[in-house]
Amino acid sequence: MNELNKSYEPSLIEDRWYESWEDASYFKPSADADKGSFCIVIPPPNVTGSLHMGHALNATLQDILSRWKRMLGFKVLWLPGTDHAGIATQNVVERELAKQKITRHSLGREAFISKIWEWKAEYGGRIIHQLKKLGASCDWSRERFTLDAGLSEAVREVFVRLFDEGIIYRDNRLINWCPRCHTALSDLEVEYEESEGRIYYIQYPLSDGSGSITVATTRPETMLGDTAVAVNPDDKRYKKLIGRTLDLPLTGRKIPVIKDSAVDPEFGTGAVKVTPAHDFNDEAIGKRHGLESIQVISEDGRMTREAGARYSGKDRYECRRLVLEDLKELNQLEGDRKHQHSVGHCYRCKTTIEPLQTIQWYVDVQQMSKDAINAVKDHRINIIPESWENNYYGWMNNIKDWCISRQIWWGHQIPVWYCPACKNESGEMQGDLIDHIFFEPVAAPDGSMISAGSYSSLRKKGLSHDQIVGNSKIIRVSRAVKAHCLRGDLSKCPDCGSTEIIRDPDVLDTWFSSALWPFSTLGWPKDTEDLRTFYPTSVLVTGFDILFFWVARMIMMGLKFRGDVPFRDVYIHALVRDSKGQKMSKSKGNVVDPLDMIARFGADAFRFSLVAFAAQGRDIRFSEERVEGYRHFINKIWNASKFILSNAAQLTDKEFSDSSTPDLPARWIMSRFGGAVEEVNRHLESYRFNEAANTIYQFMWHEFCDWYIELSKSSIYGENEEQKKMTLGCLLHILKESIKMLHPFIPFVTEELWHALPNSMGSIMLQQYPEKPARDLDAEQKMEYVLSTISGIRSLRGELNIAPSLEIKAYIKTSDNAVAAIINENLTSIKKMVRASEIEAGTGVTRPGGSAVCVLKDMEIYLPVEGLLDIKSEISRLMKEKAKINESIEFLAKKLSNKKFVNSAPKEIIEKDSARFEELKEKAGKVDENISLLENIGS
Repeated sequence: MNELNKSYEPSLIEDRWYESWEDASYFKPSADADKGSFCIVIPPPNVTGSLHMGHALNATLQDILSRWKRMLGFKVLWLPGTDHAGIATQNVVERELAKQKITRHSLGREAFISKIWEWKAEYGGRIIHQLKKLGASCDWSRERFTLDAGLSEAVREVFVRLFDEGIIYRDNRLINWCPRCHTALSDLEVEYEESEGRIYYIQYPLSDGSGSITVATTRPETMLGDTAVAVNPDDKRYKKLIGRTLDLPLTGRKIPVIKDSAVDPEFGTGAVKVTPAHDFNDEAIGKRHGLESIQVISEDGRMTREAGARYSGKDRYECRRLVLEDLKELNQLEGDRKHQHSVGHCYRCKTTIEPLQTIQWYVDVQQMSKDAINAVKDHRINIIPESWENNYYGWMNNIKDWCISRQIWWGHQIPVWYCPACKNESGEMQGDLIDHIFFEPVAAPDGSMISAGSYSSLRKKGLSHDQIVGNSKIIRVSRAVKAHCLRGDLSKCPDCGSTEIIRDPDVLDTWFSSALWPFSTLGWPKDTEDLRTFYPTSVLVTGFDILFFWVARMIMMGLKFRGDVPFRDVYIHALVRDSKGQKMSKSKGNVVDPLDMIARFGADAFRFSLVAFAAQGRDIRFSEERVEGYRHFINKIWNASKFILSNAAQLTDKEFSDSSTPDLPARWIMSRFGGAVEEVNRHLESYRFNEAANTIYQFMWHEFCDWYIELSKSSIYGENEEQKKMTLGCLLHILKESIKMLHPFIPFVTEELWHALPNSMGSIMLQQYPEKPARDLDAEQKMEYVLSTISGIRSLRGELNIAPSLEIKAYIKTSDNAVAAIINENLTSIKKMVRASEIEAGTGVTRPGGSAVCVLKDMEIYLPVEGLLDIKSEISRLMKEKAKINESIEFLAKKLSNKKFVNSAPKEIIEKDSARFEELKEKAGKVDENISLLENIGS
């Protein structure tokens, strides 16, 4: 048994206990568990990341579930790991290299990837360390990484199977492209922001000189790639122009006027420019009408040769400026105006994305998405809160095939090879054709740059196979080129035997490997013991922002490759906002660092504050004051434990159970504890974490500390040794069981308190969680009369402003003898709690003259005030207080009715004044009640 320090200091115990838990392997699944398995896979944080508030909430909720289930007797696996975070990690390392004036291309692919592995070794464990500071009880011996050997094997297995089934395929279509990251992005990786731009009105002359059509566009630079102007077939303004030819300004090209029902006659002029190579809607129109696709913006955001000599090589925004200047000079720019529109940005670097036509790898998800929809509809998977189901269905019912290739180097390289030596259907070698396998400019052996070209042309210019493949990037591989896909590495072409083969340089979307997380981390594709024991996992705890990025894809992949759902429940937690309800962001300066909160208030107080406000479907308004408040809660538990242990150190639970029959307060607190346990278990089963935390708070602070411990003092300091022993035994028993109930929520302080209990054995983590303690509803009903009596007398004392040092007398008229008996049996405790020298209770009690009255259920309390206060002086004091309050109310009323003030003052000032106004009105009402109370006594 350890002795408790005078005050609780988290910094002195948290690291010590965490190391103790890890050293004892308490986080591993117990072989002795008898209630089946329970498994959570952690949403793998990015290896580049550090702990933010979302991580802290997510990890805390998972830890509560894991610790709770362990104590209930389940075989628990909370499986941790990190994500390689392709674009994010590559960007971080590229920025570091840039400080040394090094690029990834100057290093070459292998050397650059080695640099990233070095960076991961040095910094990649940062977030794991931070999760440990929070108390996360993950089985770290099973920690995984989305690029480790086992997961790489799983990724390749999935890719090959889907490739062989024709579900993975290549296609040349418009995709979202990031000119900064130089990679394709899926629709989900594009973040749209409302911004103010301009809409430009441009004249396109009819080729016969008979007039012109005016089109409206927000992106005039893309007009250089227009291949038509489209109008709605029902638009009477343009019916006679359909089929006519226009001169495309600045290009010398001629384009047709076409009709298409997708055109909105109400937008702009009703005539829209069609640029199939740079707009998703235009691509669809182009395919319907067989239009040419002319790419005028390149992968680096600069204009291509197809844009014309004047604009070629210019940045897209510089080109926009030049195009507008040139149109103005030709009198073909009618004008422009402000225009609010939604602009897509790369989710990583925030660069404005560019729709580009490129050949990419896709997953056909149409059938898998239907299976995933049915899994939720059939309740094989429960999404909690249910309100998120409609969002899930909405996205899944409109899902597009998943673009899985990324033009970066860090990640799972696509297991596909191409052979330049093989011949196409026309008998030509694939490596000879620039439109088959095309490379960007590369460095020659002498250091000079060799222009872009086909594989064979680069070989003829003196570059070896390894130089081409190792130091350059394939710009384009046509769909005519045969792709060889297999599980192992390919050393030679399986068709012609050539060893000079080219591996596809693209890597897979990070979310591809993450989609396999629930089963790949358990050992798949091998048939492991973990896979058999823990799949499907029990619950996924995650944020709403990755419901489609990750959750939906895990469901599709789990059903496809395991024939079962990856998890039974999906709990979607809310967003942690600042105290004003605003989203946290660096730009607003309102970001809270979880590690700072832990350092200042302790991990337990921080955890409890997050959980206490984690209501389903409602964002959390986080404030330091709340953390500080729960730090006081933990201090209260600490001080209560010190009080009990200082008086009951020599007792044991057995002595309590063998002692004399518990009195009413003891029966009551044991029953209330049973009720609290019942509620906590029920709330945790339904993922109502905040309600579980609030039940704990109410029981511990109010019922146990404020009521039972205070009531017990008359027995502890009394002369009846049997009563004292029974009371101390009850206190010790409830403390011990309460610490178990609290442990999943506040693990560090409960472990420390556990070891301070007499005869405590082992870690609290190994103890049985309270499940169904007995309820004594008779005791609860009777005790309500005792507590009501105390509260009623205290209320009168407070309202009458009777000094705490003065003893009072009280008279209680009850509705029947049973109520009187309950009060009289507990008079010693009641008198001590209300500082009364005398209390008389019974059915025949009458109201003494000059007494205040409090009417309660089945009783009336009379409190004589003679000798306790001067009624006239007290009324006078209250009248003065009322006058001051009314003066303040009048001032605020005028202020808040002033339209000029309301329209110009900051929102927080108005809210503060409004809250103060309501507070003063309530206070004025209370003062009026107290004046009336005193006047009734005086009369």
